[in-house]
Amino acid sequence: MGAPADTTDKSHPAAAPSFREAFGVFAAIGLQSFGGPAAQIALMHRVLVEERRWLSERMFLSALSFCMLLPGPEAMQLATYSGWRLHGTKGGLAAGLLFVMPGAALVLALSIFYGAYGKTPSVAALFLGVKAAVLAIVLEALIRLGRRALRGWADWLAAAAAFVAIFFFRVPFPLVVIAAAAAGYFRPAAAMPTAPIPQAGAAVPLSQTVRTVALWLAVWIVPLATVVALFGPDHVLAQLAWFFSKLAVVTFGGAYAVLAYMAQAVVEHYGWLSPGEMLDGLGLAETTNGPLILVTEFVGYTAAHRFGGGAPVTMGVLGALVTLWATFAPCFLWIFAGAPYIERITAAPRLASALSTVTAAVVGVIGNLSLWFALHVLFRHVDERTLGPLRLIVPDPGSLDALALALSALAVVLLFVLHRGIATTLAICASASLLWLRLAPA
Repeated sequence: MGAPADTTDKSHPAAAPSFREAFGVFAAIGLQSFGGPAAQIALMHRVLVEERRWLSERMFLSALSFCMLLPGPEAMQLATYSGWRLHGTKGGLAAGLLFVMPGAALVLALSIFYGAYGKTPSVAALFLGVKAAVLAIVLEALIRLGRRALRGWADWLAAAAAFVAIFFFRVPFPLVVIAAAAAGYFRPAAAMPTAPIPQAGAAVPLSQTVRTVALWLAVWIVPLATVVALFGPDHVLAQLAWFFSKLAVVTFGGAYAVLAYMAQAVVEHYGWLSPGEMLDGLGLAETTNGPLILVTEFVGYTAAHRFGGGAPVTMGVLGALVTLWATFAPCFLWIFAGAPYIERITAAPRLASALSTVTAAVVGVIGNLSLWFALHVLFRHVDERTLGPLRLIVPDPGSLDALALALSALAVVLLFVLHRGIATTLAICASASLLWLRLAPA
């Protein structure tokens, strides 16, 4: 249990805890981290800043701003930074792993269950309710991020351009990120963000950073390269290693930005999952503790289970492990190499502008995800048509699923009107769908 809340000045942290004490606290955070990034960040703030006072308010907020600008899951990276701040690399490694491992174990167990029983009528009904809730959850994330990221006409333009580029022209997500970063970097000074710029911290020896980058690049790449060497470059495990490593580098803007890129790639390009299965995986991740991006583990398990060529469960577990490594190993690289530079990075106006524009573009990316999800949840048949470079996704009006529409409306009411939590919304929608299956005439 946490210490009683301290009402004294939190501008200066208390004495650093022992590694054993910090280990126990971060283990408790990992077990309690339900509810998505916002709830997880709030939990860490309450425990680390308000109750324990191991980090000052300034340290925590500076680190949060830095992690929001990195590719990958911001809450996991914030936990890693917090552990690093207290006990260096050992502390960061422990905090990051403890944040991920409980949820990863649960998602793996649920993935195995889904692979065995996901097509039965009762489980399918449960997941229809989950999909409807997920649609409302993604919409809520879109609105929340939009309020924070779209502060002027330039941000709105970046978001709209990103949406049009991805939804109508299928521009690869990495190119959208590069274009947004370039536009923000060269934005006229008058249009740049006007937030106060903190003073830069002390310089870090370049040789130290080079050693850190080399070490963690090896930790990230060597195991995945071994998988490619053992199974061959065309095997699904090698494809998972390559795709999710690329994903770890280009997906700025948090978990929903990752999902926007990943969902369409694994469904439309690789064909590993159907749209419905992708939504099921997101629903599983929403119900567990740990980072929402653990949905990648479900994708890895399902793809290797289906296309691995060996014993399905064994290959599925290998796919889950490859995906976890490719997703989370880079996070340690970003934090251990970048944490000493937090103050200097946030003090560079043009870099801050570039990253701010990327965040605005991510709003458009998540808008694309929301519409893509909505079409595949609400309609049983969706066609894709092309007109030159233009791509249109056209639903069959006659395939509208009335039950899915009703469940989605229920989820919107629960989230936006009654302000229920994510777990409650998922549980109510899944139960309502299952109840309909039981009561509806055959």
